[in-house]
Amino acid sequence: MKKISLLIVFLICNLSTAYCSDVISITYNTNLEQLSFAVNNLKEQLFYKGKHLRINDINSGLGETDILVITKEDIQKPLDTMVTEADFEGLKSEGYRFKRVNNSNTLLVLASDEKGAAYGVLELKEYLELNLDLKEIKDKVVNPAFEYRIVKYNLPWSPYRSNLATEVHTHISRDIVFWERFLDMMVENRLNVLSLWNNHPFPFMIISENYPKACPFSKDEMEEWKTFWKTLFRMAKLRGIQTFIVNWNIVVSPEFAEAYGVNEYNDLSEIVKKYTKESVTQMINEYEDLTGIGVTLADWMGNFGEKEMTPQKREDWIEETIVAGMKEANRPVKFIHRSVLAGDPIAMRELIDRAELEEPALVEIKFNWSHGHSTPKLAITHDYHSGELDDRFWNPMPQNYRIQWMIRNEDFFILRWGQPDFIREHIKENAKDFVNGYFIGSEGYIPAMDYSHKPSPFKTWQYAFEKQWMFYKTWGRLLYQPDTPDSYFINQFELRYGVGKGAPLLEASKLASNMPLRLASFYRSTWDYTLYSEGFIEAEPSSKTEWFDRSSPFISIDQLINHETLDPDMISIVDYSKKTMNKEKIGSDQITPLELAEESENDSKRALELIGPLYSQTNEYSGALVSELDDISTWSYLGIYFADKLRAGVALEDFRNTGNIEKKKLAIGLLEKCLEHWDQVIKYTKDRYNPTPHVSTQRYGENFTEFSWELLRPQVVRDIQIAKDSK
Repeated sequence: MKKISLLIVFLICNLSTAYCSDVISITYNTNLEQLSFAVNNLKEQLFYKGKHLRINDINSGLGETDILVITKEDIQKPLDTMVTEADFEGLKSEGYRFKRVNNSNTLLVLASDEKGAAYGVLELKEYLELNLDLKEIKDKVVNPAFEYRIVKYNLPWSPYRSNLATEVHTHISRDIVFWERFLDMMVENRLNVLSLWNNHPFPFMIISENYPKACPFSKDEMEEWKTFWKTLFRMAKLRGIQTFIVNWNIVVSPEFAEAYGVNEYNDLSEIVKKYTKESVTQMINEYEDLTGIGVTLADWMGNFGEKEMTPQKREDWIEETIVAGMKEANRPVKFIHRSVLAGDPIAMRELIDRAELEEPALVEIKFNWSHGHSTPKLAITHDYHSGELDDRFWNPMPQNYRIQWMIRNEDFFILRWGQPDFIREHIKENAKDFVNGYFIGSEGYIPAMDYSHKPSPFKTWQYAFEKQWMFYKTWGRLLYQPDTPDSYFINQFELRYGVGKGAPLLEASKLASNMPLRLASFYRSTWDYTLYSEGFIEAEPSSKTEWFDRSSPFISIDQLINHETLDPDMISIVDYSKKTMNKEKIGSDQITPLELAEESENDSKRALELIGPLYSQTNEYSGALVSELDDISTWSYLGIYFADKLRAGVALEDFRNTGNIEKKKLAIGLLEKCLEHWDQVIKYTKDRYNPTPHVSTQRYGENFTEFSWELLRPQVVRDIQIAKDSK
């Protein structure tokens, strides 16, 4: 009898939580799907706090409520006494306002659109995560700094880079569970566009009505593909995330090429034009939740020794295929026009003018080419083979398109990274009137399967993007709200690893994450393979080839000495040695290699000091904290290695210029210290990380089919011999 009574009490508590736990009420338009998604997130968080969320529909009338969510479209007479159109003034799309009414307990969440309202509700969830009382929320307005906050995700089928580092992600990239987690991460970090890239997407999305042999799949297989795409696009739309399919232009499937007698790449025949145009139309019509389509101007459009195409001919081809296909579709979609190797912004401007799009086009420009994690100063782009800047892309101010900076990451795929100060500085330097967004993402790395980390009790994450949580959080939150304070990121560390750990972890992460930024700023690089910062690798030359060492992909001491800089304020080693030998004056705004070395060493040593006490607080149950600390240690020793290698380079070049044998001895001693630092890097990585496939090293033979710091140790030793052999 006693057991039955307890069961009844338990059931009552679950059926009517108002009697057994605190209840918070929220009133909103329950017909809004994106907002309902956010409210469900809030409800889940309240459940973990032992509270219940009672939901009321705003269309059923207003009663007493703790939270009242109102979009501009919801204004009706019953609301006029507490909110008017004036309350929405200054609110941008995706922005929101918190407001108390006459000091009442009701918190108003006001937004001009549904997505802004959803973000407001999600901020309430974050308050609860930190155990804060919703009654403490002050009136404020939050608006996004950029309209487009875009993730670049390369698909592993019909890939641009075909290799093992791409192929390992094929299964996961078709797993809806993975995408649910990835999209939730995007919403949490205020990233609002998912762009999906591969060479030729159409055979994986449609069976062409007039060219069915282009598709390699059976009808049943294609139905599975369609279910996948429709589910993905629907899930994204539910979360307020736009979706784009981006291709690499004049490409057809191998099956199309064989069946219809054309070339797979750069075929300008009428049949390829017709097929491309019709495929664009059919894809848009069949996928109602797809936001837009994107196209590039680089490979396979006469840019690399194929059939020559002038900038105008490339734009003509896009107009006759992509744009024409968009116009034939049964609904308008958005358009991404990449600027890569455009060669003539006037031809691009005229194409966009003629397209007469309903919404401004997105024109993506690669900031500092493929290595955006470098100096925040715009030094080069990929609009020309030379990297030269052409302000005609934004001058005069475009009327029917805006620029989005592409911040490519080809520099760290394994180690965690997070430097909010760099991102804030980048935004401050480059938030121009003609810019309305950023892309973040990689070409040689897909953040799906974490194939680098060995099984371990400390590996508490499943997917690669979950390990790189700070990368997405810092970029996403700061692109949405650049004045997001450090306290936010400190709280995020503490939610993961405990109170008191957030401040030192954030500061150490900042200091350690400067290492790849400094290397990429000092060592000018262009396309993907010309730098891999965490591996200290230059697999292909970016410009000058005289000192490029094809014996290995590792950056040798001679390469470091003779390489030009990317940041215009930095002085290369070879130039610095000449200036000091000739007693030339060095400007106060210039950064010498020795000054850069000092900064790198100081930041790295300080990071190690900050995390030292945290190691003593870990045990076998510390989860990912140990891995976080080991990554910071790895970056730090790479930073100290970089510092002493810069100093060694200066000493060795001074010896070559002056014959001073003491300089040679100094260089040898510093390079021997570099080996000690590299051994520390190996210590913190070899037991955690597998040798991993890397797109840029495989061409160097069997010794470099995989990447690890341990496998590169002979190259670090070789630097010492180079110095010893110098004359």
